[in-house]
Amino acid sequence: MEEMEEELKCPVCGSFYREPIILPCSHNLCQACARNILVQTPESESPQSRRASGSGVSDYDYLDLDKMSLYSEADSGYGSYGGFASAPTTPCQKSPNGVRVFPPAMPPPVTHLSPALAPVPRNSCITCPQCHRSLILDDRGLRGFPKNRVLEGVIDRYQQSKAAALKCQLCEKAPKEATVMCEQCDVFYCDPCRLRCHPPRGPLAKHRLVPPAQGRVSRRLSPRKVSTCTDHELENHSMYCVQCKMPVCYQCLEEGKHSSHEVKALGAMWKLHKSQLSQALNGLSDRAKEAKEFLVQLRNMVQQIQENSVEFEACLVAQCDALIDALNRRKAQLLARVNKEHEHKLKVVRDQISHCTVKLRQTTGLMEYCLEVIKENDPSGFLQISDALIRRVHLTEDQWGKGTLTPRMTTDFDLSLDNSPLLQSIHQLDFVQMKASSPVPATPILQLEECCTHNNSATLSWKQPPLSMVPAEGYILELDDGNGGQFREVYVGKETMCTVDGLHFNSTYNARVKAFNKTGVSQYSKTLVLQTSEGCNYETQSAPYSQLVDIKKLLAVAWFAFDPGSAHSDIIFSNDNLTVTCSSYDDRVVLGKTGFSKGVHYWELTVDRYDNHPDPAFGVARMDVMKDVMLGKDDKAWAITEGGITKGATIGVLLDLNRKTLTFFINDEQQGPIAFENMEGLFFPAVSLNRNVQVTLHTGLPVPDFYSSRASIA
Repeated sequence: MEEMEEELKCPVCGSFYREPIILPCSHNLCQACARNILVQTPESESPQSRRASGSGVSDYDYLDLDKMSLYSEADSGYGSYGGFASAPTTPCQKSPNGVRVFPPAMPPPVTHLSPALAPVPRNSCITCPQCHRSLILDDRGLRGFPKNRVLEGVIDRYQQSKAAALKCQLCEKAPKEATVMCEQCDVFYCDPCRLRCHPPRGPLAKHRLVPPAQGRVSRRLSPRKVSTCTDHELENHSMYCVQCKMPVCYQCLEEGKHSSHEVKALGAMWKLHKSQLSQALNGLSDRAKEAKEFLVQLRNMVQQIQENSVEFEACLVAQCDALIDALNRRKAQLLARVNKEHEHKLKVVRDQISHCTVKLRQTTGLMEYCLEVIKENDPSGFLQISDALIRRVHLTEDQWGKGTLTPRMTTDFDLSLDNSPLLQSIHQLDFVQMKASSPVPATPILQLEECCTHNNSATLSWKQPPLSMVPAEGYILELDDGNGGQFREVYVGKETMCTVDGLHFNSTYNARVKAFNKTGVSQYSKTLVLQTSEGCNYETQSAPYSQLVDIKKLLAVAWFAFDPGSAHSDIIFSNDNLTVTCSSYDDRVVLGKTGFSKGVHYWELTVDRYDNHPDPAFGVARMDVMKDVMLGKDDKAWAITEGGITKGATIGVLLDLNRKTLTFFINDEQQGPIAFENMEGLFFPAVSLNRNVQVTLHTGLPVPDFYSSRASIA
């Protein structure tokens, strides 16, 4: 049960939910916390003004993209809506759970009303602290959000199971243990407080006092309030709208916005969704069981590695001692090699144990929470959260199925000491693997006529010598860092040609290759020097290495397209990979094929098709950015989501890696000051799409003149 506790805490205050409400994004907030993070919006953005102009389509309108939302790990802790001229940006705070929240622009007025009845400022906006989706409240304010009674019931049971003894509710300082509970007052008393506050005379003499344990049971068994409709507060939920996925009352069906929607019986949908959640939990339970068995396997591997290490060290010491004085100096070196291998194996396995334990703890917590939700007997409350829970369960189950339950390290030490050589060969003594008798392959030869560079990519080709009789099982290609630093492996495999992308522009790289088989590795080939471009030229064909042109005479602009290889599977490409669309209702990310780490680069994207909802996002990202969430939602992307754009709008992105800044333009107008600073590393152009959005990429564009002039002055 303790692993479920994080599911029961508010992301704003960090405490157990109190009177939780459900936002349209399926996340929960305390009603008081929701009021604390309200932000007042301009009059022109209110739902009333939208409906008056004919542009409003729902009671809750997500903020348009003309209020620029910037998501980044480098946003200095600030979140802003660029379209607000009257409201300055407000620093983000962090809740006890580490979630960013937006505090109100001004202190809330003092009121003696409860949070549910206190008036909400006109034209208020609330931003979900977990997914950062924003929406504008209508006249109902926070009363328009349904209450999560299922979550309240789970919290009550959890707190009751944790309480060792019931405490008095009227003690001012240290609460004493309660001795009685008044069923009419619904209050627990200790003896002093009962005599002082609940004397057995007058009207109080007719009240029934029971032991605390019995009072807790009567509280638990007391009937819950009947769920009422948020639009018609006097009506109970009686049906379920299939299209909107929410419980409704009969007035919603007769005169409300659900009148033309497909509806089904509330009880039938309650049972159906309970069945679906139970089935999803069965699969997750199997994964959790496998994970527990896998952890046992990993712990056994630790013991086996330790035993093998001890045995191997003993054998090694015996062999080295047999070689008398000539082997003593070499013995210490070999022991160091074994200890290094031992520590490496233990580190890999222990890291995997730690990672798997954390993931299993999260999975168990989610399972316990779901099981507690299934115990609820409130159909409408259950249906309000069942879809989100089912998605989370399936997502967690998928995470266990991506090679997570496969050991990353074996228990065997693939080392063997060959003690047969003569004493004069002691200086060559070393570990050998498999004791293979065949020789190593010959040194490969780089084929200069097929090696070339293009933009910030390099293609290298090699082959075995013509008279080589020893086959190679594979090759290892190494490049330095472009500054004369250490070599690093960039390719290991059987192919004899490799293209390396994402190199620095205007840099000189050294490349070399070697072959390997079971016996060992060959000598390195001759080192080849490669020069990448200053920018990207207008040529579509790569020049051979032996015929490289003087790229300094060419215009330093970047030509590139979208990369199908790294994009999400829901992205559809056309127009030579310059135009992309997305058929999914969820956000999907696609990257450009060229990465930038130096220089100033500018490109544009035009919106070919857009239904004004939901919003695309434009910016830059790392290669390992999440491809199935909106661009900017993780710490691997820097993006702008701009509302109010129409078909034909042009978004410009200016990445200045000399000044380490990122700037955005819409229809040739700069959007505010510099959006992001301290941009360092390798960045790829990026876009996130959803639904029927179509975007076309335009590259090879020069930097805007006014920016070039300003940069030269600076």
